[in-house]
Parts: sequence; C-alpha cells; structure tokens
Amino acid sequence: MGNRLSKIATRTGDNGTTGLGDGSRVGKDNQRVHAMGDVDELNSHVGLLLCEELPSALREELISIQHDLFDLGGELCIPGYTLIGDAHVARLDTLLEKYNADLPPLKDFILPAGSRAAALAHVCRTICRRGERAIVSLGNSEKINDNPRRYMNRLSDLLFVLSRVLNRFAGGNDVLWEKDRKRDV
Repeated sequence: MGNRLSKIATRTGDNGTTGLGDGSRVGKDNQRVHAMGDVDELNSHVGLLLCEELPSALREELISIQHDLFDLGGELCIPGYTLIGDAHVARLDTLLEKYNADLPPLKDFILPAGSRAAALAHVCRTICRRGERAIVSLGNSEKINDNPRRYMNRLSDLLFVLSRVLNRFAGGNDVLWEKDRKRDV
C-alpha cells in the first residue's frame, strides 16, 4: 500500500461515495465502510487509552495493537487483500493468557467502571464488539478473510481482561454488579 494521501480535501466524497484501496467506489453507508469506520474508531480510542498512566509493557503491547488495527483497516479497505494472519490472533491469545494469569476468578458480573484507564478499556471493548459485528455482517454479504473477525473477537476479550488489570494497577478492584441492590424506582 503506497502513500496515496497527496491532499485531504479531495471533494470526491461529496456525492456520498468513498474510494476503496483497490480504486473502486462504494457508498459511505456500505457494510465495508461501516467495518472500516468501527476499526478506525477503536484505534482512536486505544490512542486515548494510551494517554493514561499504564504499565510500560502494556503500553508497548497496545501500540502494537494499534498497528494491527491500522493493518486490519487496510485489509478491509482492499477487497481480497490479506494483512491479518494467524500469528496476529495467536499473539492476542498469548496476551490473554499472560494478563489473565494473575487475576482472581470472576464469580459475579462486573460493571464497566473503576479507574479512568479501566473505563477507557471498557469503551474500547464495546467499540471492538461493534466492529466485530460489522465484520461479521460484511462476511455474510461477501467473501472476506476469517482472521479480522477472529482478531476482533480476541481483542474484545483482551480489552475486558485489561480493564481488570488496569483497575488493579490503579490500586482498585473490579466494580461488581450488585444483583439485589435496592433501587429507587
């Protein structure tokens, strides 16, 4: 993929279409464009998470994930092109194992809360789930590589685990959902 951004305001999208990496044009409401947008939004939110105080190893891993997400968006942008492979998914499996190792087992549901970094990780997780749904939808209408869907599935799990890790890093714990909590209704 070469550098094709010679200018940003091209006006070519004024008619409601956008260009894909293969030169074709599709509507901005196309399933592929939705999936690309969700991946881009997730990458931006991971960037926001990186503004927080984080363990240095985790920071580097999140930066690698940002690069993967950029590649994933590139793959979605070029029909028939493959950038995300089995090794990308396997790396997330390794990170899941690493970060899950020291966490206590969950016996209750947790709320997407706690430290600011943990809450941001939960926001990333929910955007990731939306992106995964968009990729599934795209895959139901046209042939795409399985690894972007698998990658997003693993990444959403990892972001959940990281929210728990980040609460502990900040000196807190999981915020548990209280099933029988009295509510004023």
